[in-house]
Parts: sequence; C-alpha cells; structure tokens
Amino acid sequence: MNTVERIVEEVKNLPELQAREVLDFVGYLKAKRATNDDAASTSQGVDGDWLEFEKLAGAWSGKFIRDECYDRTRLR
Repeated sequence: MNTVERIVEEVKNLPELQAREVLDFVGYLKAKRATNDDAASTSQGVDGDWLEFEKLAGAWSGKFIRDECYDRTRLR
C-alpha cells in the first residue's frame, strides 16, 4: 500500500471535524509549496531582470523633457 492509499484509509476512519483539519493541512502544504516555488522563480527572475537592465543600460541618453511627453495628439 502506498502513502496516498494509507492516508485515504486513515482519513476514512476520522470524525468529520478531524477530516476537515486534514484537508486544511493539505491546503497549507500546497500553499507552502507554491510560496517556495514562487520564491525560487523570483530569485531567478531577479537575475534575469538585472541582465536585461545591464543590456539596455546605455540606451537612454539622459535627456528627458517632460512637456514632450504631454505634447501628443492622443493625450489631448
């Protein structure tokens, strides 16, 4: 009997309230795994974002004229 089958058999014999606690715990474990997965992908994503920034770092000339941003027919 594998682990899942053992869990099912054990939960079948529990009162309803305790079975709900088991279900809540399963939800907690899923959320915890998702949080860990997100943290791992975020740390990898930061490196990728930084590389993208470095690649484009010299593209901006540094001349920003705010009024030109609003001088568009689409914004009028």
